[in-house]
Amino acid sequence: MADVLAQVREWIAEDPDPDTRGELATLLAAADAGDPAALADLTERFAGTLEFGTAGLRGELGGGPMRMNRAVVIRAAAGLAAYLRARQGGLVVVGYDARHKSYDFARDTAAVMVGAGLRAAVLPRPLPTPVLAYAVRHLGAAAGVMVTASHNPPQDNGYKVYLGDGSQIVPPADGEIAAEIAAVGPLAEVPLAEAGWEVLGEDVLAAYLARAAEVVRPGGPREVSVVYTPMHGVGLDALTAAFARAGFPAPVPVAEQAAPDPDFPTVAFPNPEEPGAMDLAFATARTADPDIVIANDPDADRCAVAVPDPAAGSGWRMLRGDELGALLAVHLVRGGGAKSGQDVFAASIVSSSLLSRIAAGAGLGYEDTLTGFKWIARVPGLRYGYEEALGYCVDPAGVRDKDGITAALLVAELAAGLKGEGRTLGDLLDELALTHGLHATDQLSARVADLSLIADAMARLRGRPPAALGGLTVTGAEDLAAGGGGLPPTDGLRYRLGGDPGRGVAGGRVIVRPSGTEPKLKCYLEVVVPVAGPLALPAARATAARVLAELKTDFASAAGL
Repeated sequence: MADVLAQVREWIAEDPDPDTRGELATLLAAADAGDPAALADLTERFAGTLEFGTAGLRGELGGGPMRMNRAVVIRAAAGLAAYLRARQGGLVVVGYDARHKSYDFARDTAAVMVGAGLRAAVLPRPLPTPVLAYAVRHLGAAAGVMVTASHNPPQDNGYKVYLGDGSQIVPPADGEIAAEIAAVGPLAEVPLAEAGWEVLGEDVLAAYLARAAEVVRPGGPREVSVVYTPMHGVGLDALTAAFARAGFPAPVPVAEQAAPDPDFPTVAFPNPEEPGAMDLAFATARTADPDIVIANDPDADRCAVAVPDPAAGSGWRMLRGDELGALLAVHLVRGGGAKSGQDVFAASIVSSSLLSRIAAGAGLGYEDTLTGFKWIARVPGLRYGYEEALGYCVDPAGVRDKDGITAALLVAELAAGLKGEGRTLGDLLDELALTHGLHATDQLSARVADLSLIADAMARLRGRPPAALGGLTVTGAEDLAAGGGGLPPTDGLRYRLGGDPGRGVAGGRVIVRPSGTEPKLKCYLEVVVPVAGPLALPAARATAARVLAELKTDFASAAGL
């Protein structure tokens, strides 16, 4: 107890933020008075340091080394500055979203960079993450920092780092930066400039929007009606401007979620995939009667799409990330945006295998990667990449990361073209199932309060791998921690499943891994069911649904969830 309280006092003495100083002082006084809850809280906050990895930093706001705060950000910026200075330095571009403390963290980062003798430029206002990713290469920067926690809950914030190629950091850079952060001494010794960084003008956003509008074909179909929600984030201005530049009708915004609000008052989690998050969008759609509904997450690097479905209670069905990933791929192939024998498609290993079949059918290269666009964006010859968590890179030459704005433009063009033919996105999905087989995917996600439960589940699966799942024989089990198959080592397990001709199943796959950004264990399921003809589609979907449900049950049991 004495050691923890001494650490708290030392931290308070150098904390530059009066908010977190006051928060810690209150807890310290309560702990000194014998409050066990306050002592437990402080013990957890000072149990280590927030880990800097390939996702940068992300965590709950608050005082202490295990929280996101100005002291932690200044140390991270100082470590990044030292890393860059050892490599000839250069310009660092800093962006930020509308979350609590985002501007403060961006300003501190710029102050550290200038204090270290580097140049810094800050985006003019809260803007989408893909604008920052674009700006790094557009301005010839040595690095970029984006202050955002993406779709995490309102109490979180984060710190993403890009290097000069416009991609997020990967090993060994993450470890080298982390070592520099660990070497930072007392905060009083970190030079903080009071001025000297540039605040960029709107011309950077204008350049991004001009580039974004080029993802759709000039003179292509534009007649499509859209309801749009930025999920209380920063996407509205950029998306509506991009739609206008590309010649699409203005989308109808979801009024209750249109303005940036760091408290995200209408959603439990500001993630289009979460139950209830799209309820207001669907309510707006029932009035506006659009062709499709589009949603971005709060930093607008993800894109979600919903289509009319009379069988759904809301009247709308959210497309799975894998479904939209396949649709965008086919649109690029058929629209001439992907060149046979030259371009490469890529997807993370947890995404549907359908993309590999689309690529093969079009004479394109294909590559699997680890999860995260830090890997997808580095695939040589990449023309298009996606992962099932609603992330799509449709213009890697412009933005080497997922981009919810350009993905929205491309799906609007696709929907407009199909509408002109009297067809829908659902019709195109049916066509893909007939051509390549029905690739049905689902996910089992377990959120935990105790991270040891995730480690226990992974150890249990490694110690006793299942012989069968969902009635399908496990024909191959890979421990991804060993690396192999062209993939770097990662904490994950992959099970390949054999077919069952009696049930009409061609095969399947299960992958499990700890989330890199949230306290979750994630399990990704896929079942492939051949489809003999249009009349067989309903039965194929029913079969896939049954097998996926059985996979969920069996895997939860095997993992002890």
